[in-house]
Amino acid sequence: MDPETATPATRTAATPRLEVSLEASGAFLRAAGLVFDEISATRVTGHLELGSEHHTPWGIVHGGVYTAAVESVASIGASEAVRARGEVAVGLTNTTHFLRPVAAGRVTVVGEALYQGRTHQLWAVRITDADGRLVAQG
Repeated sequence: MDPETATPATRTAATPRLEVSLEASGAFLRAAGLVFDEISATRVTGHLELGSEHHTPWGIVHGGVYTAAVESVASIGASEAVRARGEVAVGLTNTTHFLRPVAAGRVTVVGEALYQGRTHQLWAVRITDADGRLVAQG
């Protein structure tokens, strides 16, 4: 089956979804609001507009939002790297470090491949605020 013409009803693990957009995401990622700006086999960039809908009870962005962004960016980039082989990539480990609290505003998410082997990849993802300060990394 051609991945370019597969529909949700006919798509299998061997026919990965190629469209990557907020609208094509599940409800979880739509709620997080991750927008992809650039996708390649070695680099993925995007951004989040953070606000009260992302808050913990203490008024700062929940770390799970950053963890979901790290997982999404790395998995999408890794999948792009193996797409020509009809494969998808999934995360094996996600360790996200939360370095600076944010209450609201745009953060930029940049993922870059550090290692791309035959059966596994390692990606570094950095999330920075509007002033370029590191907010989280994974």
